[in-house]
Amino acid sequence: MSGADDSVGGPDLPSFGPGRYSGGRDKARWYVPAALVTDVTGAFLPVLLVFSAAQQSRPFPAATAAALAWLCVLAAHGHYSARSLGESRGLLATMQAWLTLVGVLALLRVLTGEGSAPAYALLALAPAPLLTAVSRALTHRHLTGQRREAHAVLRALVVGEAGPVDRVVEQLSTRTDHAYVVIGAVPVGAAEPHSGVPHAGRLDAAPRTETSDGDAVLTAAALHRADTVLVVPGALLTGERLRRLAWATQDAGLPLVIASGLTEVALPRLRLSTAAGLNLMHVAPPVRRGPQLALKTVLDRTGAALGLMLLAPLLAVLALAVRLDSRGPALYRQTRVGRFGVPFTMWKFRSMAPDADRLRPQLAQANEQDGPLFKIRSDPRVTRVGRLLRRTSLDELPQLVNVLRGEMSLVGPRPPLPEEVAAYGPAELRRLHVRPGLTGPWQVGGRADLSWDESIALDLRYADNWSLTTDLDLLARTFRAVVDGRGAY
Repeated sequence: MSGADDSVGGPDLPSFGPGRYSGGRDKARWYVPAALVTDVTGAFLPVLLVFSAAQQSRPFPAATAAALAWLCVLAAHGHYSARSLGESRGLLATMQAWLTLVGVLALLRVLTGEGSAPAYALLALAPAPLLTAVSRALTHRHLTGQRREAHAVLRALVVGEAGPVDRVVEQLSTRTDHAYVVIGAVPVGAAEPHSGVPHAGRLDAAPRTETSDGDAVLTAAALHRADTVLVVPGALLTGERLRRLAWATQDAGLPLVIASGLTEVALPRLRLSTAAGLNLMHVAPPVRRGPQLALKTVLDRTGAALGLMLLAPLLAVLALAVRLDSRGPALYRQTRVGRFGVPFTMWKFRSMAPDADRLRPQLAQANEQDGPLFKIRSDPRVTRVGRLLRRTSLDELPQLVNVLRGEMSLVGPRPPLPEEVAAYGPAELRRLHVRPGLTGPWQVGGRADLSWDESIALDLRYADNWSLTTDLDLLARTFRAVVDGRGAY
């Protein structure tokens, strides 16, 4: 062992003790009570009101049973654990728990002979997952805000070879919506990390003794008050050596986490298995065909048709406002690139002067975006009505026609311009495997405030990890993004 005190070892090593790790250091104490109150209210009150209004038998006992069953189902799914509260918006997990609740209550109906109408029961239970999902989303938003200020985080000690350690530290530092803050690194071998995190010790290229790795890591963890050890396997740290390090940390009561090196793959696409003592990670391919995609297409076109019918009066008023505000047509047509690189004509309400495209070269020096994008916060070409349309995203509504025609989707990546696609590399071209969307990760993630690399990363993550629940989540977040208006100019 080097880079640490060689006199420390054996029985003098620090003991972290069982139960020290809570899964969410310094999380707000109100998370659990708020979740319990919301969940009880969401199940008890709707059942009581619906059953009373419909003159169903025993509304109060039915409401009490529904609330208790909902709490038990959520608890069984781990919704109240310190590890899970606030860690995600929880839409998919909440719907899974609700389906379990429906099954449990259906079984109770059979066992008790309860005779309420099933339609009333389902209607009464419908608000429960909605309120729970809203509560979890608010908790997640609060926790994310706390972590931006370095609260409710886990102090992680990273162990691995210099290069992989640098990559993991860089990846963790690019975002603040996770629990890990790197407080030190223990490099393996002679190379030095360049990530700038404190040097907490060192492991030799080959361990001197069977316990030297564990002694060095535990000493470094105690000195830096680490909550967890994050190991990055490599050529010098794998197999039996990694196994003994895991023994040492876990016997001391200190959790160990292994970074696989695989990034931007959603958890539902991962599955673990064991073969001949090896732990294998299976990565499912992105959804490119099948029932989910067919259902998405049906929902897109149905939603677009309904939207156009319901919003027809608003669309007429907006078109008139555009025409009265400045000369020129109410609609603006622009060529964009769709799925598989097929170009199409995208429609928007005109928000700029009619000669905006001709004036663009004169404003090239004022461009505030990197990459092929062109954005100016106070663009002089934008009209008075156009500024309001952009602020509220109402200028995008004519794209419902593109959705109805199958050229776009309700949710998807931002539709790129042909000149942007011309600058794409192999990675960026993957975003063209799905239809562009009326809303999507770019719109809810900051819009024009995002850099070129950030917007591409969001779109690639969506394209590779798409699911119907992802679309539902993005649609729900779109409303808040439109109200907030951040990045809309």
